[in-house]
Amino acid sequence: MNVNAIIKDKVVVVTGASAGIGAALVEMLGERGARPVLVARRAPALAEVAAKCGPYATSVVADVTIRQQVEDVVATALKQHGHIDVWVNNAGRGITRPVSELTDDDFDDMMLVNVKSALYGMQAVLPHFRARGAGHIINVSSVLGRVPMAHIRSAYSAAKHALNALTANLRMELAPAFPRIHVSSVHPGIVATEFGLNARHGGPDSRELMGAQPVSEVAEVLVDVIASPRADVYTRPQAKAMVVAYFAAEDMAAVERQGAISVPPRRETT
Repeated sequence: MNVNAIIKDKVVVVTGASAGIGAALVEMLGERGARPVLVARRAPALAEVAAKCGPYATSVVADVTIRQQVEDVVATALKQHGHIDVWVNNAGRGITRPVSELTDDDFDDMMLVNVKSALYGMQAVLPHFRARGAGHIINVSSVLGRVPMAHIRSAYSAAKHALNALTANLRMELAPAFPRIHVSSVHPGIVATEFGLNARHGGPDSRELMGAQPVSEVAEVLVDVIASPRADVYTRPQAKAMVVAYFAAEDMAAVERQGAISVPPRRETT
C-alpha cells in the first residue's frame, strides 16, 4: 500500500492541533501532501505549527467545546477546500484526581472536553459526509478508555469509555446506509507529550514516564488509519493484548493489582 499516494490531497481536519499528537499528525500529513485543517484555541501556537505543514494547511482558531464554533470549522474548511475527507477528534485533556475526590466541576469538565467536543465534531461533519456518501471520522481515545489502569486519571478514563461507546454506536448506525463512511477509535497509551503537565489539577510530565511512546509513532499510526480505515486501533500492539487479558480474566481485580500504572498526583497549592 502506497500510503503517501492515498494521503495526498486529502482534506483532514484535526482538532487539538497546536501541540502534542495533533501537531505531530498535521505536520506529518503536510509532509505527505495532504491538506490539513488545524483547529485549536491558541492562535500563536496554531500559526507556528501551521507554518510547518506545507502550503495547503489551513488554521482555524476555535474552542471545540462550543458547538457553534465547531460548526464554523466545518463551514471554513468547506469554503477553503470544497470538501472534507477526514475529521480527527483529537482535542482532549486529562485529570489527576481519584474517584473519591472528584467534584462536579471535575467530572463535567472531563465530559465536555473529551466527549461532548467529539460529539459536536461528529454531528457537525456528518451532514457533509452523508451528502458525499463517504468520509472518515477518527476519535482519538486512550487505552484508559478500555482498562482502568491509572486510577488517578479516573474521570478521564470514564470520559474515554463514553467516547468509545459513542464511536461504536455511530459506526453501527451508519453502516447499513453509508458503508463508505468509516468511524474509527485510536487508543494511545502513555505518550511523550505535555499531557500530564496540562492535566486538570496538574500532574507528572508524561515525557518522563517509563515507556512513554514517541509522539511521532502515534502520528504514524493515525496516518495509517487514514490510509487504511479500521474500526479500533491501538498505537502499540501489546496494549490490545492487555485489554483482551483484562476482560477475559476470571477476576479483574487481580489483573488490576498486577497491571496498575502508578501516576503520582501533584497537589494544588491553593
